Amino acid sequence: MKSNAIDRPTYAGFTLVETLAVIALLALMAVLAMPSFAAWHVRDQVDARSKALLSTLAYARSEVLRRGTRVTVCRIGAARSCLAAGQPCADGVADWGCGWAVFAERGGKLSLLRAQAPLAAVSITGVQTDLSFTPPAGQLIGAFRSFEIAPRSPSGAMHGDPWRRCIRIAAGGRARISEGACGAAS
Repeated sequence: MKSNAIDRPTYAGFTLVETLAVIALLALMAVLAMPSFAAWHVRDQVDARSKALLSTLAYARSEVLRRGTRVTVCRIGAARSCLAAGQPCADGVADWGCGWAVFAERGGKLSLLRAQAPLAAVSITGVQTDLSFTPPAGQLIGAFRSFEIAPRSPSGAMHGDPWRRCIRIAAGGRARISEGACGAAS
């Protein structure tokens, strides 16, 4: 038996409405995920900055042992020279977020060994003076010191210990890092 209907070809794929619905759902998911991504990025910057400072302190101490001379870690400005305590850098920041450098003392002059660029998104508070490590064992001049690293402009989701790091430096010059604010026991 023959049908009088004309056979029409069938096409596989999506209609325009289906495609637009999928695109709208993907856009909505992206908009909802954006604050979490931004918060994750800031926490990653806090972690990276904490590890960079910890690495710098270990490097300074090792240079004291290697060179047998005083090594200083200080906040620096655009000219890569040490800033006085409380002196803001070019962008008005008065903490270690300006960046820092390691200097070795040679013949009464400071010689730059390593520098760390500024990072505006992260605040590093604590010690306001230079840190000087001395030979023969790389001890730190002064008492125990600490740095607290946190987001500079935290949103509501970025409060609490998971968003902060504390670096404590013993008088012997060894530094260690912990999660949370420096005031908290760790």
